[in-house]
Amino acid sequence: MDFETLLEFINNLIASLAFIFERLTWLSVVDIILVATILFITLLLLRGTQAMVLLRGALLLVALLGVLTSLEVLPAFSWLVRTTLPAILFAIPVIFAPEIRHGLERLGRAGVLHPTERLSQQMQDGIGAIVSATARLADRNHGALIILQRRDNLDEYVQSGVRLDAQVTAELLLQIFYPNTPLHDGAVVISGSRLVAASCVMPLSSSGVLTTSPDRQMGLRHRAALGISEVCDAVAVVVSEETGSISVVHGGRMIRRLDSERLENILRAFFPLARRQRSLAARVRRLFVKQEMQVSETSLDNFREEY
Repeated sequence: MDFETLLEFINNLIASLAFIFERLTWLSVVDIILVATILFITLLLLRGTQAMVLLRGALLLVALLGVLTSLEVLPAFSWLVRTTLPAILFAIPVIFAPEIRHGLERLGRAGVLHPTERLSQQMQDGIGAIVSATARLADRNHGALIILQRRDNLDEYVQSGVRLDAQVTAELLLQIFYPNTPLHDGAVVISGSRLVAASCVMPLSSSGVLTTSPDRQMGLRHRAALGISEVCDAVAVVVSEETGSISVVHGGRMIRRLDSERLENILRAFFPLARRQRSLAARVRRLFVKQEMQVSETSLDNFREEY
């Protein structure tokens, strides 16, 4: 490309930009902001979920189809795309149904008092018993899976187990996870300082994180912990039956090989004693900011060991 061609290209670009800005009105600005906001909210709601991969694939496919259908030398292909496009658009809500549901739940929770704010004091009282029981289970190589409820309702999984509705104590957790007892398989669900149910069935992770790990000593408990963390905001504490290793799982990520002190620090950081935020700005921030652990990423990086 010689200098004259480059200069002509720049002049055409400037002329095109001037043409656009000449016809730009305040309504056009509002229109652009609305579209950008909707796209931004959609990406925030899908961030960290399996749907993000599907979205990237869908956008790549749409871009590729757009290029191919614009070619006049492919009339049959263009007809096929125009014919199947309505069916593809109809399938999008089906494919993204879980993410749409979670997004609507987040919108509904935007103006409601955060459940962890109401139950934080109760959970803080129960954390000591959980840490004590977890350390003793790890010393004995007794496997355990403890689910701590936060915002999302876990009734669906509670119904799959045996309801107890008992005060959380270290002795109760030790008895539940003692090998070969009726309730030792499955997970216990804790809400506040109450042990709601035991022997609950959790969804298994399908992300493939554990299959790529060099550590092969993790089985169904770890897959279940990752699975429940991928579908809701609960916190899972896992004790490995093979190694006695303690892990914390949240948001599809695992923090492994913890001792009692670090486990307690992380759990107390999950459920901080915070005053209720009443301002509009706080509620807007709650809507748009992904509250994974209500803990800063900097503090989590001190503990996290990701795969």
